[in-house]
Amino acid sequence: MTSSRKNKHALQIDTEALSTLALVQEGLLAPVTGLMGQAEAREVDRTGRYKGVPFPFSFILAPRGRRNREVLEQARPGETLDLICQGKTVGELTVEEVYPIDPQERVVRIYGSGDPTHPGVRGTLARLGDLAVSGPYRVEYPLIRDTVNRVQQMIRRTGARKVSAMMLAANPLNRAHERMIRETLGQSDLMILFLRKPFTDEGLRYDIRLNALNLFIDNFLPRNKVLVIPFENTYIFAGYNELILDALLAKNYGAQELVIGKNHAGLGLYYDQNRLSTIFDTLGDLGIGINTVDEYVYCDTCRTLVSIQTCPHGQHHHIHYHSDSIMSLIQNGLLPPTILVRKEISANIVAALFPRRFRNLQETYYSLMPSSGLLEPQSDEQFYIKLMELYQTSSLT
Repeated sequence: MTSSRKNKHALQIDTEALSTLALVQEGLLAPVTGLMGQAEAREVDRTGRYKGVPFPFSFILAPRGRRNREVLEQARPGETLDLICQGKTVGELTVEEVYPIDPQERVVRIYGSGDPTHPGVRGTLARLGDLAVSGPYRVEYPLIRDTVNRVQQMIRRTGARKVSAMMLAANPLNRAHERMIRETLGQSDLMILFLRKPFTDEGLRYDIRLNALNLFIDNFLPRNKVLVIPFENTYIFAGYNELILDALLAKNYGAQELVIGKNHAGLGLYYDQNRLSTIFDTLGDLGIGINTVDEYVYCDTCRTLVSIQTCPHGQHHHIHYHSDSIMSLIQNGLLPPTILVRKEISANIVAALFPRRFRNLQETYYSLMPSSGLLEPQSDEQFYIKLMELYQTSSLT
């Protein structure tokens, strides 16, 4: 991107800030449409609302760094600053106001904690300065615009009237995820799966999770009813306010319903006069329906996937879908049982994590696996699928 003029000063921002600015620029966090000045920011932080709609904290730009601080201290109203990300000009901002903020107070509003050992708090404080700038801006970030176009085109092409959305980490994709997706699809014309794409290295790489999710959709779901959208969940989509922003994002993409598991930590389930309520009941109308789905478990007595609300058997009969526990198996190169993760998904993920793991794969494959007699090259993924089928053979067990 080339600036329309050579601006005297520039602010250095990271990709996380660029992505967040682009979300607002495209109207995906409406009613917020721009950076907030000091008075407006204080009012939003005090009330948790913006233009009558729940919004948990002010939307500001306060990049950290000695040079950034010098630029903001010298900036004057009406001056245009270039926005630089990774050495490239990605936009510009016309200064209206520069004002001080308290970084510690801001992280408490976002995460509900100022504990420096909290990974989110630590990461945000490392990139947050104590001067904020407001004013009209423009940025260029094709990924966001492309996702908006893809959703709009899909809605037009399918004529979908009811669009449902789900925020999904799929770390890894398990059978409980599959059940939630299938149940939602049965009541929707189109489902948008926002696959979280964090700015950290935690968990499975994004490309591995995306490939596994697409494998499931392409082979086991009606493809024209599901759309996967990369969701760069920046620091603002964190803490106990995450679901509010998730709901606004889904609504502004065109969804009429956001699907959330009842075991989501941010839902804040409580009983009010014997009625199960959530955080959304205390906030008022966000302009989108919220569908809370029961937690699913595998019951060894029912011998199938069940809702904990409908299964009559106790906790000691239930196998839970804890992502961290399933991931510990995968990270150690073990294929999770198929009641936890579909064998095709497990094979896809483990093959990606441990490429060329076997020295003599073809020899091992034909020594252990039944075949048609034709010697054809087999991939790691095919080997794992066949190995899982052997595990499931029960005549000698």
